[in-house]
Amino acid sequence: MAQRGAYAKGIAKREEILTTALEVIVREGFSGASVRQLADAVGLSQAGLLHYFASKDELFTEVLRKRDEVDAVGMDAAGPDPASLFDGFLALIRHNADVPGLVQLYVHLSAAATDPAHDGHEYFRERVAQIRSRFAPAIADLQARGDLPSSLEPEQLSRILIALADGLQEQWLMDPSIDMAGDIAALLRALGLSSPAAAR
Repeated sequence: MAQRGAYAKGIAKREEILTTALEVIVREGFSGASVRQLADAVGLSQAGLLHYFASKDELFTEVLRKRDEVDAVGMDAAGPDPASLFDGFLALIRHNADVPGLVQLYVHLSAAATDPAHDGHEYFRERVAQIRSRFAPAIADLQARGDLPSSLEPEQLSRILIALADGLQEQWLMDPSIDMAGDIAALLRALGLSSPAAAR
């Protein structure tokens, strides 16, 4: 029973670390969120903080996973219409412009995680696969009812939209005047998607 209680406390502490780290990165930016600062924020030593994670890279990867959980609430709130998924996607991109520290973290880790040995490699592979699994059926439905051209395969268009979003984030970090959501909405309009969010 004592072991079960210790395990539960460990899970709760790990959750506290991730929630706090998310808040610190939003507030201070990725470059201002050192392991020491995150440890201080949760009342641990650096070694104590890393006791809950295999490495610094795993810690920051899990912060991104926590961000995804928070963001998924907004995406899941979209209506049943396939176009609503893209409304939620555009809203998420707009939100990203308000949290540059998390965008910095995402871009930094995604580049490093192209190495299969990186602690975040599987996270990024799974994340892209999960987004494609949501986008492709919605695109197929929109194509079937004539709201999107069928010249691109659903999986192909899904990959293009993900690549566009990720690439725009990198460009936006170098030039914050870029309207990431506006550029994606422009593509959706050019494809003929009649969506309130895409019309903005």
